[in-house]
Amino acid sequence: MSGLGPWLGVARAPFLVLPVTLVVNGAAAGAWDGPWNLGRTVLALVGLVALHVAVNVFNEVSDHRTGIDQRTRRTPFSGGSGTLQAGAMAPRAALAFGLVCFAAGSAIGLYLVWRTGWPLLAIGLAGAILIVAYTDWLTKVGLGEIAAGLGLGALPVLGTAFVQDGRFGPAAFAAAVPSLWMTFNLLLLNEFPDEEADRAGGRRHLVIALGRAAAARVWAAAALLTPVSIAAGVACGALPWPALAGMLPTALLVPGFRWAFRTPADPVPVPALAANVIWNLATNVCLGLGIAAGHLL
Repeated sequence: MSGLGPWLGVARAPFLVLPVTLVVNGAAAGAWDGPWNLGRTVLALVGLVALHVAVNVFNEVSDHRTGIDQRTRRTPFSGGSGTLQAGAMAPRAALAFGLVCFAAGSAIGLYLVWRTGWPLLAIGLAGAILIVAYTDWLTKVGLGEIAAGLGLGALPVLGTAFVQDGRFGPAAFAAAVPSLWMTFNLLLLNEFPDEEADRAGGRRHLVIALGRAAAARVWAAAALLTPVSIAAGVACGALPWPALAGMLPTALLVPGFRWAFRTPADPVPVPALAANVIWNLATNVCLGLGIAAGHLL
């Protein structure tokens, strides 16, 4: 690797589409509850991407230090980027990069707190704690998945919705719940290929704590809770009926369901890993666009 390659590698650039889709979802929810603010939406996007990069970089550095990424069977969706193992970047430089991104994201967050109100600070502090504690603590006590669901799913949606008008409305909470389950599941399924390497590195995520069969069923349950939570949001009037479009991508998970209920002891098929990522991104976008369409239909 040369030029930007190592930086994009430790940032896990292909996964940075996720915060973009979360902002689409959160901004649409905030605009359904009140007016839309383009400038704050852009700032929320930049800050969230910076914080997401920080999480990815800290995870790369930690997995290199503990030897997890040297032991793992790498797939396009798990096992790290391999940048540090290849010697393309020094761990110290990667850590500095992560800290700069964390500082930049935090600075944007503080500016938005000043512009919109103190409730955003609570979201930001919770997210910052989850970012700092995730790699070296929460993943070792079985809380990594729920931490990811909150810090990289629900809280960004809530925060983006809040900055639109400086208040929380019912759509913000209704849109945040499916994002929690989707990000929870994004991490959970990607942990299966890393099971033995993570065990050797001292991690205790749900695949290790529950066993493959039970963890696979937890994944399936969370996957089903996603469309159920969208339907519930529409049924209670928090979301407009076009938001039901967010349920459509669930059909992509058929390969994952087949694996979870038939052969969870086998490696997760790569098509199921890919479908899990696409489902996550597509659901956030379809949900956001559906909420936005509620203004027209």
